[in-house]
Amino acid sequence: MMSEKKPVPVEKSIKRKKRRRRAKRILLSILCALLAFFIITTAIGMIGVKSNINKAEQFPAVDIPLKAENVSNGVWNIYSGNKDMKIVQLTDVHIGGGWLSTKKDSMAINAVAAMLSAERPDFVIVTGDIAYPVPFQSGTFNNKTGADVFARLMEDLGIYWTMSFGNHDTEAYSYYSREEITDFYSSGKFPHCLLQAGPEDVDGSGNQVFNICNNDGVIVRSLVLMDSHSYIDGDIFGVLWKYDNMHENQIEWYRETIASVKQKNAETVKALDAAKAKANERYVDSVPSSVFFHIPMTEYRDAWNEYIDNGRQDTEKVHFKYGSAGEKNMGIYSGIHEDELYETMLELGSTDSVFCGHDHLNNFSVVYNGIGLTYGMSVDYLAYIGIYKLGSQRGCTVLDIAADGAINWHAENYYQDKYTSFYAKEPVEMQDLDEVRT
Repeated sequence: MMSEKKPVPVEKSIKRKKRRRRAKRILLSILCALLAFFIITTAIGMIGVKSNINKAEQFPAVDIPLKAENVSNGVWNIYSGNKDMKIVQLTDVHIGGGWLSTKKDSMAINAVAAMLSAERPDFVIVTGDIAYPVPFQSGTFNNKTGADVFARLMEDLGIYWTMSFGNHDTEAYSYYSREEITDFYSSGKFPHCLLQAGPEDVDGSGNQVFNICNNDGVIVRSLVLMDSHSYIDGDIFGVLWKYDNMHENQIEWYRETIASVKQKNAETVKALDAAKAKANERYVDSVPSSVFFHIPMTEYRDAWNEYIDNGRQDTEKVHFKYGSAGEKNMGIYSGIHEDELYETMLELGSTDSVFCGHDHLNNFSVVYNGIGLTYGMSVDYLAYIGIYKLGSQRGCTVLDIAADGAINWHAENYYQDKYTSFYAKEPVEMQDLDEVRT
């Protein structure tokens, strides 16, 4: 026989109802507070972004002309006019674009404008991480705001540029994908941005080649950009530092690109008169090239370790050019797997220089088996805790390309007197990057 439910005393029922009403009020108060916080911080962030855009528009225009022809999606010809060219590599600008990063974003804008105004490059290549939408540092998930600030700055300066994507440009939790950010940059809103998506059957976005041509239409050097992707093996938020490598179809695209450039030169030289053909015959068998991406190849680590293990002396394979590995324990955070990109470079014999970013306190350049492996000087004020107070790593990398395609490069620190700006530079500590870090 089932027992009858005892009636709840009136007093207990009233108390229970009061507790429920109190819980609902608390929950509603929390939701209202969160909504208010979101509205306020969004408004502050929008004001900060607008302020930085206004700041960018205060810099005097540099207005460097560039004769560039879009051959196809991801393929450009740049006509040098038989003159030397200067290219500046920027990397890891890290514009947060949110309410927490307004001041540091302003510092980054100031640094970029000052360096480019002084260097007056023909072309700028950014090797990733223009935006940094990590919310606990930037105050936003919106990765388009940082991209917008940078693109507007470059448009105002009047300098042509392109980029390869970094791991932070499009985080897993960001609002916009690589494809959407590529569409934003290449929408026509920013005529000085030459970024294109590249071939659809190749992984990543922004796999591109810029061919520098002389007055005879012969390619004297190719600048190849590749998407080094982001996090893999379940590390979608990047907390385990598991970085991707170049994919097989990208390496095949690189191989095909180098072959296509060589074939194009053979056809061009064949159509020239005898004197011009003779002057350009060296570009038929091999065309020199430089490659740009964000995350370093594992060979950066191999080369640096060989140099260090030999008492910081050159070896048969490694020749030191300049710089330091300032990351903790001289860390080099390349992809966690192996790929065949470097081996393909050696096989084809075209690429003589590679430029990356990613590790902000590494700025070394070494030549490994005849191929220069170089870290660009970073701009970052935001991503590394306290890095805005340090200055030895901040700057740009200048590539001097002669009329005949020969290349040399060097690092330039931002805190030189030649880099003057409309806004004052911040005080920093010029730390020792050469000390072995433990």
